[in-house]
Amino acid sequence: MGIKERQERDRAAVRRAILDAARDLFVAEGYQNVSIRKIAERIEYSPAAIYSYFPSKDDIFFALADEGFHLLGGAQEPERQAHLRSLAPLDRVRAIFWRLYEFSRQHPQYFALMFVDRSVPRISREYERFRFAREMKQHIIAEIAACIDAGDLPSTVDPRAAMRALSAGLVGVAVMRLSERIAADEDADKIAANALDVTIAGLKSGVTLQSIATAKCPLDDGAEHLENPENRDNRRHLTNVETR
Repeated sequence: MGIKERQERDRAAVRRAILDAARDLFVAEGYQNVSIRKIAERIEYSPAAIYSYFPSKDDIFFALADEGFHLLGGAQEPERQAHLRSLAPLDRVRAIFWRLYEFSRQHPQYFALMFVDRSVPRISREYERFRFAREMKQHIIAEIAACIDAGDLPSTVDPRAAMRALSAGLVGVAVMRLSERIAADEDADKIAANALDVTIAGLKSGVTLQSIATAKCPLDDGAEHLENPENRDNRRHLTNVETR
């Protein structure tokens, strides 16, 4: 291995150590309570060394969020994609949303940062970097629309409102499980499955969904181009991923 390759490997290892330490601290102590100095102490580096990798604490979070979103949307391996394509439209939607709950179980620290901690920065500040997260949202909305086209859901269903209803139930159960608000004799996985089944059954029955758009914060299918950045941040709140 040449000098350049060794340096790149060592730098990647340090970057990984910074991210792992930051993730653990952010989840254990809350994002707003963790400083660069505290992260540096955890890995026995100087704060100056941390800054040579990440300009700010926010940039560390953005790097973690980037990883988390790819893990969530992830499982983009060919086998999973082939399996999804083989499913009927409504079963595909069910699998996509169940993946959200699975993510909370497989990667609880990322889930906590992305969906629970209210103090983390908004990814709307990183428009280009998180374009794929918005594309994930649009893909999910398109899959729900495909269910309508296939006759699996009534034509009166609003795909965007349906997306929020489906994700809200699963995120809620995941948060309850992570915060230990589920009784010891209850099965969180079955509660999550029930929430998903009940929501889908409601959509199939033709239940009328209330519009989720607001006058102050209009929703559109394209990029975030709201005039007021504060409104845009409010629209993003639960941090960040457009799929919830």
